[in-house]
Parts: sequence; C-alpha cells; structure tokens
Amino acid sequence: MIQTVKHHVPDSAFSTLSLSSTPSSSSGRSSDTDESPVTSFRYDFQDLKFKILNVPSSFHSHKLLANLSGHIGSVSCLALCGEFILSASQGKDIIVWQQPDLRQFTKFGHGEGSVKALVTAGNKVFTAHQDSRIRVWKVSRSSENLFRLLDTLPTTKDYLGKFMKQSNYVQTRRHHKRLWIEHADSISCLAVSNSLIYSGSWDKTLKVWRMSDFKCLESIKAHDDAINGLVASMGIVYSASADGKIKAWGKEGKNNKHSLKGILEGHKDISLNSIVVSEDGNLVYGGGSDGYIMGWLVNKDFDSWRVICETKAHKIAVLCMCLMGEFLCSGSADKSISIWKREIKGGLVRTTIIKGHEGPVKCLQASPTRVGGGFMLYSGSLDKSLRVWWVPNYCSTEQITSSIDGTPKISTVFV
Repeated sequence: MIQTVKHHVPDSAFSTLSLSSTPSSSSGRSSDTDESPVTSFRYDFQDLKFKILNVPSSFHSHKLLANLSGHIGSVSCLALCGEFILSASQGKDIIVWQQPDLRQFTKFGHGEGSVKALVTAGNKVFTAHQDSRIRVWKVSRSSENLFRLLDTLPTTKDYLGKFMKQSNYVQTRRHHKRLWIEHADSISCLAVSNSLIYSGSWDKTLKVWRMSDFKCLESIKAHDDAINGLVASMGIVYSASADGKIKAWGKEGKNNKHSLKGILEGHKDISLNSIVVSEDGNLVYGGGSDGYIMGWLVNKDFDSWRVICETKAHKIAVLCMCLMGEFLCSGSADKSISIWKREIKGGLVRTTIIKGHEGPVKCLQASPTRVGGGFMLYSGSLDKSLRVWWVPNYCSTEQITSSIDGTPKISTVFV
C-alpha cells in the first residue's frame, strides 16, 4: 500500500513507515451502549507505535503513504471513527478503511442518495444526503453488521407529530410546501456538539436536532444562499455560505433557542466554501471561491470578531480545510493541498504544497495521533481517490506578504 512520490524523501533517507500495534483486551471494553464511544474494535489506535527511521534532521518534506481507490464516484467527505477512516462519495457508497494497514474493511449506505457530509459522535455515524435526509448509523462491536442503520431524520415519529397541523408547513418554493422539520434541498454539511446535531443545506436553512431522540428542535433561515460549511465550538455554531458570510449562532433567552450573535463578512460576491475554528475557539478561518483564506479573532465574550488574516492560499477556490494543532491544511480546486503554520496572532505561513491528486481536493481530515514527528493527513478528491500523507511538524515555510502595489511576494523562512 505504501507508495512514493516524485521529489519526496528518497528511500535511503526515509525508510518505510513501520506500524505495529498492541491488541486491546476484550475484557477492558465497555458495553455496547448508545453512550459508549467507539475507540477500538481490534486494538487501541493510541497504542500504535510508529517509526520513521533515518530522516536527516535538515530534511523536511511530506510523504505519500497510500493511494486508496474503490469509490465509484467523487470522494465528498471523510471522518475518523475509532480505528477506522470513513470516506463517502457522490456514488452513494461509504467505504470503511481499517488502520494501520489501510485495507478496505467494509462498505455501507448503498442506494441512499449521494453522500454530502459525514460526522461521527461516540458510537454513531451521521450521514447527510442529496435526498435531503440525515441517516444515523450505529457502530456495533459485534463482527456482523458493524455499521447498522438506526434511523432517518426527520424521524417517522417527528413526522406524525406535525403533519396534521397546517402551521407546521412552510413555503419552500412556488406551490410547494414542506414541514419545517424537513430540508428542501441537499444537506451539504453537518456538525455535532453538546448532544445536538446541526445540519446546513442548500435550502439556506440551519436545523438543530436533539441527539437523544433525533427530534428537530429548530429551523433557522440562516443565509441568503446555500450553506456550504458548519462547525461548532465553545457553544457557538458557525455557518459558512455562498452568500459570502459566516454567521455565528448561540443559545440565548428563556427558550434556549439559537440566535444570531455576529456576522463575519468575506470578500464581496465570493462564496465561502469551508470553515474551521481553533481548539480554543478564538480563531475562525473561512475558505473562499477566490482562493483566499480569511481569518477572524473573537473577543473574550464570543460576540465580536475582527479580521486578522487575508491570505491568497490557492490559485482558485478553496474547497476544504482542517486543523491539526498549530497547522491549517487547505484543499483546492487547483488539485493541491497547502499546509499552513498558524502564527501567534492568527496569521498564516505556508510550510509546504502537496500535489498528486488528479482532480480538485474536496475533503481533508487530519489524525490527532502524532506520527514520527508529524501527523497523518487524509485527502479525498473528485478523482475518486483517497490519499494518505505524512506531514512533518517542522518545514521550510513560504512567508506571504504584499508589496505596495498589492502583488503577493513570497520569501522563504524556516521554523
């Protein structure tokens, strides 16, 4: 499975990635309940021993470890689930890859509509589909039917409680009405936080679902155009939209409903396609269709944001981003991935550019497990492949600044 790429560390300098694991004891596992997190089935991912041998201290480069094929459509989203990496596609299939050998373990979700978004929480997997529905899968520790369909949102119970009352219907387009608990178009993004599920759709609405019984609690007319990205952090939910805005939502009032706390303005007439938030919730980054990444710093009360970063990250649209500690990774329609180091004040310094995909990079996911002085990065593309990269923590960096006439200038520094 391990592959090399041109201009990467030669085999003499960068030996084969060595992976070994300590099997988990079955007696130490918790019972298979809704609340029990899925951390391990066959071994504890945290117990893996990784070795990258004979790397000269002066050499800093990324490494392609695997190019995984198997999807019949473009790879649209990725998620980590215990020892597994899940990849979903426009071809309706969700493939489960087992780590560390990255072999195809199983497939699930056939025939349920193209998968647009994928998130995990505990022993549940939530998938959002082009058919405007959310599907909930329970991950079982038994060998049979590992990923089992648990429910579909809105649930039948939710429908039955609302379909008779006319006030529960909203106008979606001319001569068309739907229950307010239903999305009227593809669900493009999901987020999970504080026992709630958030869904954003091309129908411009943000919906809030309760995880305990999957009931839809709120439907918010959030934007003037399609919602492309969602992230929840520190009690705030951020929605990024094709209308060029990121909106921040927080619970307020006696009814504990979400209300608008702030608007983060992007570039005029530019779609914001993706969004990430730093672990402490202080920094928000949005990726735009003009190739820029913009960053905002929030105040201590989480009710005011100011622009602290405008970086020309790619030649064309930024389609996806993910954070790994002090590093931000961005994927683009230009088929490349850029790795950025976050500065103390929130600015971005490019450390490397990763090339290899034959189509636009649609999704990124970084593993929290540190590996040999770096981290694992997974990328999904419209070329139908999933690629696995090793990215070092320390690299030469390209400091992007602007000259007086606004022309970007690049200077190389080392960190």
